[in-house]
Amino acid sequence: MAALRSFPDFPIPGINFIDILPLFQDVNTHEALLVALQLQIELSHQKPDVIVGLDARGFLFGPSLALRMGASFVPVRKQGKMPGPCVTAAYEKEYGTDFFQMQDGAIKPGQKVLIVDDIIATGGSAAAAGELVKKLGGETIGYLFILEIAFLKGREKLGGVPVTTLLETDE
Repeated sequence: MAALRSFPDFPIPGINFIDILPLFQDVNTHEALLVALQLQIELSHQKPDVIVGLDARGFLFGPSLALRMGASFVPVRKQGKMPGPCVTAAYEKEYGTDFFQMQDGAIKPGQKVLIVDDIIATGGSAAAAGELVKKLGGETIGYLFILEIAFLKGREKLGGVPVTTLLETDE
């Protein structure tokens, strides 16, 4: 947790934003993070075919993790940021409603999918990503996060699919 920073009242008053970017500023810390995430996947005994990274900080480590696991990487973006035909899912955030999209056909029916992001708070964005995977016929085999804000109970929105986090806070 020492490598993480907090920014009170960002992006709006009342939100304590936890910044993971310092994890990537030191090569040893970055490598240790990737190893820790990879070990969590290996301990689950379920190899993903696809790793889905959520916009935008899931993009920071999702592709590297996918390469290490021999899986493809598929991004989930905010509505209007993805070219071509897309599937869409709505989600509630701590501070409003938003929409996620994934390119149509990015996941093939029956593929095993691991969804990754930096932080799970309310679980809305992760649940929306799971909905996109389902719409494309994939099977969500788990969710993997660097940090969980436990008091927000986000994992309860993820439908009983295994959720793994490296760190937990109640801030």
